[in-house]
Amino acid sequence: MMAALAPGFLALGAFMVVVPLLRRENTPARSLLTGVSFVLLLRYFHWRVTETVPPPGLTADFLIGLPFMLAESASLIAVALSMLFLSRTIDRSGAAKVDNRASDPAAPLIDMFICTYNEDKSILERTIIGATGMQYGNYRVWVLDDGRRLWLRRLAQELGCRYLARTDNRHAKAGNINHALRHVSELPQPPDFIAILDADFVPRPDFLSRTISLMDDAGVGVVQTPQHFINPDPIQSNLGATDVWPDEQRFFFDILMPAKDAWGVAFCCGTSSLIRYGALMQIGGFPTDSVTEDYLVTLRLKELGFNTIYLNERLTIGLAPEGLKEYITQRGRWCLGFMQIVRGRSGPLSRHSKLPFIDRLSLVDAFMSWTAVYGTKMFGLVVPWLFLLFGIKAVQADLSELLRYFLPFYVWHGLTMAWLSRGRSLAMMTDVSQLVAAPAVLKAVATGLLKPKGHKFKVTAKGGERGRKFVEWPLLRLYGGALIITLAAIAYAFILHLRGESIAYGGLALAWSLYNALILTVVCFVCIEQPRKRKAERFNRNEPILVHQGGKSYLARLGDISISGARLIDPDPPAIGSKLECQIYGRSIASVVVRRTRNGFAVRFEESMDIRVHAIRAFYAGEYVRAYRGIRAIPVGKALLLRLFG
Repeated sequence: MMAALAPGFLALGAFMVVVPLLRRENTPARSLLTGVSFVLLLRYFHWRVTETVPPPGLTADFLIGLPFMLAESASLIAVALSMLFLSRTIDRSGAAKVDNRASDPAAPLIDMFICTYNEDKSILERTIIGATGMQYGNYRVWVLDDGRRLWLRRLAQELGCRYLARTDNRHAKAGNINHALRHVSELPQPPDFIAILDADFVPRPDFLSRTISLMDDAGVGVVQTPQHFINPDPIQSNLGATDVWPDEQRFFFDILMPAKDAWGVAFCCGTSSLIRYGALMQIGGFPTDSVTEDYLVTLRLKELGFNTIYLNERLTIGLAPEGLKEYITQRGRWCLGFMQIVRGRSGPLSRHSKLPFIDRLSLVDAFMSWTAVYGTKMFGLVVPWLFLLFGIKAVQADLSELLRYFLPFYVWHGLTMAWLSRGRSLAMMTDVSQLVAAPAVLKAVATGLLKPKGHKFKVTAKGGERGRKFVEWPLLRLYGGALIITLAAIAYAFILHLRGESIAYGGLALAWSLYNALILTVVCFVCIEQPRKRKAERFNRNEPILVHQGGKSYLARLGDISISGARLIDPDPPAIGSKLECQIYGRSIASVVVRRTRNGFAVRFEESMDIRVHAIRAFYAGEYVRAYRGIRAIPVGKALLLRLFG
């Protein structure tokens, strides 16, 4: 066993020696680490194909083993492609210069579209207030209401922006935007650029001024910015890991998109983007042959020579899916839309597409990530059972052989991904998130490939009641059942029906099953939604503020804050119901004491529109939403243990 572990320890030691000498932004350094990963992957793959596949024949071993090997091979191709794209990265922040045009009324005209269907007033109010507070001299804000709500028309008028609705919901979000494009094209002054915001994404004041500075290059069709979230996603909240683990999309937006941009294959993600109006009209507006119309915009623009570039700055803040059902719906829609692209004229193998090779390769990378990776994950849950329960040996190897060939790759690749992503990629958490979405993703793969047309756009619901515990029963039954079978298979093979073959070859199946059991246990806990007591997210602070009450002024310490209220630390708190003024957000805000706390009191801010406008703009322009700079595995593991056994 020590001989089998030696290559893994060698990989670990070599990585620890090399990595302190490298810089993450340096392409040769990234290429070195990903290149070694690729060599170790080839070493494992060669062994896997030549030594572990059961002999051909009409045996259960071969009939299970061959498809599993092919699925794993496809998954390894996906890994290799991802390493290729991660070998580069780019940061465009230095090029995004805010010049004097930002405050000039004669600056290029931008129309900002807020796309909405059924979101709550509190969500839309925040977005509209943020959008109408831009530090840019020449722009218009339009609320595109596909819900045709009278109260929203009145709210838009009250907050000083334009309102558009249409008589139907044809082609969903893409159709809504295209309706607005036709409207603004008929105005005396059509726009030069279009900014897209989903209903829940509040822009920072410098969103337009930062993105338009990159449009000086006439070849740029889209400037995409990342999506950051004010609330935890369901994996974070259901595992109690909000403070130590970032939302699931941080790897995509912080790491993968800058890497794709370095290769010239970044793509539009819809919200939080700025699009050249003339180029968009040349392709006929937003394409409607995929429910992920944003990605398709990039491909159609690329065929005309317009590039999409990525500005990795936190310029908008939105809402992550608040529940597991919404999270799964969103992933399923993304996958379905991509499969429609693959089957359409802009697909990677399409003879009608004018896309260059690197764009086609990027599409293949995404396709393999959606199909092979998720499929292999599900396959990998079943293969160990088959040996432990029925003696079906789909992988002809024992644990020591696997460790000798697989462990060096696993160690080096895992450390490389953690280093490149500053901890945003941890193998265990990746497995958890992929299993959560796998049923919806695999269904979308089959549906999109077999029937690419005629699918409705499924909106990701935002807002609503989140104050009660909720169980996602379909997912819990699936993975709870898988966990029970896994544990039963271990008990059967090693306790109830111990055989010589189990002892000789069962080490691999046992280690594999134990890891699966751990992942499945975590997934089952993710399926149990934890209640969220507050609609407005609160953020910890530690700073003095001035409080005025009854003609007296004194200092208190700000403990946490949200848009609607704050908690103050004060050894002599006022009585509940007391009215006072707090110097917050750069102005004096009328507040009322709503409760006493262990070391102070909590206040609710005044509800007047003037106060709300000021508070929302100040809140979203500030640094209240945390940005993850680096994540360590130990705090994440501690949080998981507390959730599982606490």
